Amino acid sequence: MGLTFVAEPVRVRTPATSANLGPGFDAVGLALGLHDDLTARVTDSGCTVSISGEGAGDLPADESHLVVRAMLRTFDELGSRPAGVAVECVNRIPQARGLGSSSAAIVGGVLLARALAGGELPAADALRIAAELEGHPDNVAPCLYGGFTIAWTESSGARAVRLGAAAGVHPTIFVPQERGLTSTARAALPAAVPHGDAAFNAGRAALLVHALTAEPELLFAATEDRLHQGYRAEGMPGTAALVAALRERGVAAVVSGAGPTVLALSPVPGDFRPGAAWRAETLSVDVAGALA
Repeated sequence: MGLTFVAEPVRVRTPATSANLGPGFDAVGLALGLHDDLTARVTDSGCTVSISGEGAGDLPADESHLVVRAMLRTFDELGSRPAGVAVECVNRIPQARGLGSSSAAIVGGVLLARALAGGELPAADALRIAAELEGHPDNVAPCLYGGFTIAWTESSGARAVRLGAAAGVHPTIFVPQERGLTSTARAALPAAVPHGDAAFNAGRAALLVHALTAEPELLFAATEDRLHQGYRAEGMPGTAALVAALRERGVAAVVSGAGPTVLALSPVPGDFRPGAAWRAETLSVDVAGALA
């Protein structure tokens, strides 16, 4: 027997996210107080998408849109698709900048489909579906759960735990006009790294958990990385230079996700000037995650 879909529109708000946070490559992420608002309703046929804000005029407006693809994948998981859907996206998360815009779209689509189908999908299954679509769970986990998350993958799929970020964590993003591609950033990574660098990152990643949740004064040391940022620097020289300039001032700065955005986790000196190429914005930590 097919699903019975709700007649009224449903709404989801999804937060931006920053993954890696220095040494926590492909494992940790933080939800940020910058959001996309998505609305969907069942229609008689077809899939349509209207977009305002970030990505308007660039993103597809049919079933190939990532929100719709996530909705259809979730409907299939639940056992039935509606005849059609109409989706409205109000996007504020910059596209292709390392702030989790694709994860926000995927998580939004999963939760829109769940809401239209009556809400019968556990959060663990929503995470599993979202991670399968994204390819890794480090961004979808904080987007779904909020706060600071540690994510990993088992044979059954993605899993994550949520931890509360300490009050002394003050995220500031530096967003350039240029865009980046995760696939390009990943292509810069070597197949193997020195054992000493792996050991260094293991220690810093463990320290990062403590610094983010209990002792933000340790964030500068905790955000040191030898696993990915150095290898990606040549492809993002402006990003690497800004991270270095902030760290010279004692700021716990990292590449946000695959870049090119830079994330500072400790307060930025008031006289610091990143240059005209960068838009700076201080955000809160989003503690709620995606809201339906």
